[in-house]
Amino acid sequence: MGVELREIEIFLALAEELHFGRTAERLHVTPARVSQAIKKQERAIGAELFRRTSRSVQLTPIGAELRDGLAAGYRQIQDALSAAAEAGRALTGELRIGYSSAWCGSLVVAAADTFRSRHPQCLIELTDLQLADPVRRLRQGTLDLTLLEMPIDEPDLVKGPVVFTEPRALVVPANHPFARRESVSLEDLADTPLIAITDQPSYFIDLHYPRRTPRGRVIPRGPAGAAWQEILALVAAGKGVSPTCARAADYYSRPDLAYVPFSDAPPVEYGFLWSATGNTAKVRAFVETALETARAQETSGLS
Repeated sequence: MGVELREIEIFLALAEELHFGRTAERLHVTPARVSQAIKKQERAIGAELFRRTSRSVQLTPIGAELRDGLAAGYRQIQDALSAAAEAGRALTGELRIGYSSAWCGSLVVAAADTFRSRHPQCLIELTDLQLADPVRRLRQGTLDLTLLEMPIDEPDLVKGPVVFTEPRALVVPANHPFARRESVSLEDLADTPLIAITDQPSYFIDLHYPRRTPRGRVIPRGPAGAAWQEILALVAAGKGVSPTCARAADYYSRPDLAYVPFSDAPPVEYGFLWSATGNTAKVRAFVETALETARAQETSGLS
């Protein structure tokens, strides 16, 4: 005899309510559906389960025996399903997160603290990445997601929402003429070599390290660096200047460097990337936590 779990639920509800209308309302079905399910069970068993009159519904002795036999088993099934659903909602295992700059790291660390308090069974591992080829470890599968400068637009990677933005600045040698100015413009880049990052997509280079100014003037190229400290060393040595975000001055202040704000450059956008095959509940939950953390920091003035 094949009886579906829903039909057992209908039988047990009717055995408790002893009213077709109330049972239907409780289970969000029609009274006809309740009646159909009971008749199907009675045909399969070969005996009446309920005595029905115009005034009442009562269990038959066989119906009462079936109720007693099914109730405990049904509760076990419901408990097992609830436990499985709870386990499915719990985030466990390891989450490996990379970040491309100190200010990204500050946000990731704060978000990780909140995430751990919500999901204590999930272990978080944080990694500071080199500027060159920051998505390599995502593709290798050794990181689950990375917070870094946009734009990165690759078919095998998922681009999350922008988490925060930062105004741009130009890092120059402390004795450079620009260091004495309150601000610089994109046109000023034509007057000094530009130090860029190696191993980045061409569209990334075109935005952050353009070859021409808005008026079309050629921007001379200086040497390129693979790591942020290498770029700072090249700038300090007078090999050129390099764009960054204004907050870099708070993290990388040096007597031989100066950070000059741009007056006309668009802000730098920062967001998460993860593998298209790694769109897991843990990844999505951490991204949402990071967004909450960024909003809270912006509100409190900590960003």
